[in-house]
Amino acid sequence: MLMAGTMLLCCGQHSVSVKRPILLQGHERSITQIKYNREGDLLFSVAKDPIVNVWYSVNGERLGTYNGHTGAVWCVDVDWDTRNVLTGSADNTCRLWDCETGKQLAVVETSSAVRTCGFDFSGNIIMFSTDKQMGYHCYVSFFDLRDPTQISDNDPYMKISCPESKVTSAVWGPLGEFVNAGHENGEMKQYSAKSGELLKTVKEHSKQVNDLQTSQDMTMVVTACKDNTAKLFDSVSLDHVKTFRTERPVNSAALSPILDHVVLGGGQEAMDVTTTSTRIGKFEARFFHLAFEEEFGRVKGHFGPINSLAFHPDGKSYSSGGEDGYVRIHYFDPQYFEFEFES
Repeated sequence: MLMAGTMLLCCGQHSVSVKRPILLQGHERSITQIKYNREGDLLFSVAKDPIVNVWYSVNGERLGTYNGHTGAVWCVDVDWDTRNVLTGSADNTCRLWDCETGKQLAVVETSSAVRTCGFDFSGNIIMFSTDKQMGYHCYVSFFDLRDPTQISDNDPYMKISCPESKVTSAVWGPLGEFVNAGHENGEMKQYSAKSGELLKTVKEHSKQVNDLQTSQDMTMVVTACKDNTAKLFDSVSLDHVKTFRTERPVNSAALSPILDHVVLGGGQEAMDVTTTSTRIGKFEARFFHLAFEEEFGRVKGHFGPINSLAFHPDGKSYSSGGEDGYVRIHYFDPQYFEFEFES
C-alpha cells in the first residue's frame, strides 16, 4: 500500500518513493512562497495572510513568526548567514526582520504591492519589485543596508522603471552583479545592479513567468510559466537550454542541488479548482530529468495547486506550499538516490 504523498514512477520498471510528508499548518490562506536558509535547518513560509512563519525543517516544528504586515505577503528571502529576513507584502511595504529575535528592523513604504524581494550574496543590498497598479508603474528598487539613511529617507540608491510589463519574479545573479527578472508578458530581462541598465532581454515564454529559481551554484536559472512549461536558462547569458512541458500552468520549479533533477508544481487556476477532483486537477509535484527533459516521477498530496517549491540545500528532501494553505516537507527514500534514468 502506498502512503499518502508517495512518488509514483512512470518510467520503466523502477519505482521511486518519498516518505510520508511532514505537514506544516501555520497559515489560514494560500501559500505564496517558501524558502530555505543556506544551511537548510530553517524553512520560511509566507501566504495570503499577514503571517510570516519560520519552521525547523528537520521535524516541522514552528520556531516562530514575524508579525507586522497587514496584508497578503507575496515574497520572503533570508540572507547568506541567516541573520536577516526580508518580506514584501500587499500592504505596500517591504520589511526587514532580525531572524533570531523576530524584531522588525526596518520598513520601506511603497506605492503599490511588493511582489518579489531578495538579498544579494553579501546580504548588504536588498532588491524588491513593486506591482503596476493604481496608476503606478512597476519599479525594481535597490537599497544598501550599510547606509541607514536610504531606509529612513525611503531613498533607494537605484530605481529601475518597468512600464511595459510588471515584474512577477526576480532573482540575483552570481556575485550580485545583476538581477534576472521574469515579466508578466513572458519576457525575461537582466538588469545591472550597479547602473540599472537593461543588459539582456529574452522571450522564450508566451505567458506570465510565475517563478524564477537559481541552481545552488547560481550558474542556471529555471522559470515556471503560465504557458504550461518550465525552462532552464544560463543565468549569465540567458541562453535557453532546456524545456519541461506539462498540461497545466506551472507555478513553481526548483533545481536539485545534488542530482540532475527539476521538480515542477502547479495546477489549474485557483478559481477553477472547486470544479474538479484532486486527480483531474493535476496537483502533483512532477519530477523531470534535467538533461533528458523527461518526467520520471510524481508526488501527490496537495488539495489545490502547488504555488511554491524548494529543494533542501542537501538535496535529500524538498518542500511544497499549496493553495490549500499547507506546507509539506517530503524526505526522499534511499531508492530515489539509487535510481538511474534510462533514456
